[in-house]
Amino acid sequence: MANLAQKLLNRQLRKNRVRARVSGTADRPRLTVTISNLHVSAQLIDDVAGVTIAAATTVGKKATGSMSEKCAAIGTEIAKAAKKKKITKVVFDRNGRQYAGRLSALADAARNEGMEF
Repeated sequence: MANLAQKLLNRQLRKNRVRARVSGTADRPRLTVTISNLHVSAQLIDDVAGVTIAAATTVGKKATGSMSEKCAAIGTEIAKAAKKKKITKVVFDRNGRQYAGRLSALADAARNEGMEF
């Protein structure tokens, strides 16, 4: 259990370090990604006003495929929602996660839809 506690502590420290520098505005909101064992969620957040501009999630949907495929679908969905709100530039918040695998699949899918970060 000590290893798991240390991993979670290290992730929380990375998350706090990133959030100290990354902040979203109305022009360039923060794209935050949460990945659990079963689901993926992404939000565009304006930290100045404290509101969520757009969100996409697999919760409540019959999403099939691997987690990387689910992440790619959510990346496409959040980029389309941002395009409707006329947002093209965002700040990427990886939530303390390593930029690889599932997180990379989501980011690449969002970039392919025209999002810049």
